[in-house]
Amino acid sequence: MTALRKSDETLTWARRTFGHDFLRPDLCYAALTHRSAGASHNERLEFLGDSVLNCAVARLLFDAYPQADEGDLSRLRATLVSGKALAEMAGDISLGDHLRLGSGELKTGGFRRASILADALEAVLGAIFLDAGFDAATTAVAAIMAARLSDLPAAESLKDPKTRLQEALQAQGLPLPTYTLTKVDGEAHAQNFAVTCEVPAWKVSAPGEGVSRRGAEQLAAMRLLALLPRAGADIS
Repeated sequence: MTALRKSDETLTWARRTFGHDFLRPDLCYAALTHRSAGASHNERLEFLGDSVLNCAVARLLFDAYPQADEGDLSRLRATLVSGKALAEMAGDISLGDHLRLGSGELKTGGFRRASILADALEAVLGAIFLDAGFDAATTAVAAIMAARLSDLPAAESLKDPKTRLQEALQAQGLPLPTYTLTKVDGEAHAQNFAVTCEVPAWKVSAPGEGVSRRGAEQLAAMRLLALLPRAGADIS
């Protein structure tokens, strides 16, 4: 097993970064231990931390956006707890410097790998929850997400094309769009789908392609949004 920082430096980093002084340092060390470093690793803490993180972010958003509905809150939360966002946050706080990795992972740059960083960040939050409870975990989440929480995009801009198209039609009392599967190519394990999205009331249609039917439908909806007549141009 290889640790990039000494234990006391790791605890100081945790206190400075998360605003939490561990009563049980072993929880902090376990949270930062990858499975490549031995049997006492962070996967169980990651499982717990994932739920803690989602609940803490939900509470923070609930308080910060009193007028937002459930859909908007869900979209905002998704931008904060995605694997990509968590890996970026972990990088911002230099979490990789404190990971305990097996020699193989260390040699191949595991301390920079997005999935390992995101998982370890969730594990640390799970460790804080076990060490001091939900309020301490929420304080820790707020500490590392403060800048992102204050700079979130408008929830409306996070809606996917199918949702935006559906809402545009509903606002005008029009029927929902139709999605027609027009072609499927490739082997069963590597298929490509072709779809057409049509809005008869506006006499427009658009194609979409993708490795999944859902992806093809989203692309078709996005292309159709760009073709909308003046009546629907404000949502494109």
